Amino acid sequence: MLDRFTPEARRAFVRAGILAHDARPEGGRFGTDALLLALAEQRPFAGPVPAFTLTPDAVPLAATPGRDLLATLGIDLDEVRRRTRHGVDDPARWHLDRLLLRLTLRGPLGDLPLTLHLRKVVEVAAWKPGPITGERLLWGLLADARNGAARTLRTAGVDLAALVAQAGVPVRRAA
Repeated sequence: MLDRFTPEARRAFVRAGILAHDARPEGGRFGTDALLLALAEQRPFAGPVPAFTLTPDAVPLAATPGRDLLATLGIDLDEVRRRTRHGVDDPARWHLDRLLLRLTLRGPLGDLPLTLHLRKVVEVAAWKPGPITGERLLWGLLADARNGAARTLRTAGVDLAALVAQAGVPVRRAA
């Protein structure tokens, strides 16, 4: 399924998977918070989206367990990862697989099952024919108020109305 993603969106989605793994290495699920953080870091948009003013530090993704303990021992977890994870972020090494209603991102770090909300993001982004872009991933994040993305964006001061207009999110108006 990742073959439908543009190269930029694919890199951001894989980055989100890595972030989800690092936040919950004991086998947690891959959710919308990680995707929102990766979009803030990578900005994988095909065109200008100036209303997407979210910064990575505004996304409440859980901190990596054990980071503080390792730091007290003089171990820099980021440096360890840089030295031991060569090629992990290569999108060609990752695949998004479907088994019935379940989606799983599979790659060098293992299997990362997508949460129900993130699965819905991907389904919305893939709904229209054509490539899945960063803008389409935004559509998916904004399509369901229950996934928390709109709340995170609003809390960070993002103008949601402008973001919806700039990202080309289809809005259904009452007749």
